[in-house]
Amino acid sequence: MPKRPDLAVDPIEEVRRQWRERAWPAADEVLTVGSIMRVQQILLRRLEDTLKPYDLTFARFEALLLLLFSQHGSLPLGKMGERLLVHSTSVTSTVDRLERQGYVQRVAHPTDRRVILAQITELGRTTALEATEKVGADHFGLPGWSRADLASLSGLLRRIREENADFVEGRRDAESS
Repeated sequence: MPKRPDLAVDPIEEVRRQWRERAWPAADEVLTVGSIMRVQQILLRRLEDTLKPYDLTFARFEALLLLLFSQHGSLPLGKMGERLLVHSTSVTSTVDRLERQGYVQRVAHPTDRRVILAQITELGRTTALEATEKVGADHFGLPGWSRADLASLSGLLRRIREENADFVEGRRDAESS
């Protein structure tokens, strides 16, 4: 993974310093949010480097896994958008690319002619499983982190998600399995 040149100053810490110097509110929050955003970029780059041999972006990998986890290996595109937390245009684009790669195919819904399903192919299933093994071996971009550290960080991030009603605890979709 390519590294950035050594920086004499942490740019995110510098933003906090500038905020404090100006006596603006929420300087610590600026540092925290900036750090989260930067870590997201770092992890995404690491994961996409790991997925490169499979010609997958992280978004396409997530879509393949979603189909792999589904009960019948297929889902309506609209349902995929809901579960992946993306706009329907993004799902269409993702499924288009996966279809060109031979990883999914579009099929008619068996009982509703208005609905098109994305269905994982055998090649898609094999690729998803191989890519998952590779991503898992890299510990999802967090090698060397202890279970306690992972649990602590996940708990803190979950708190943000809960405070923003990102999910409903204990609710499960009828089509989720």
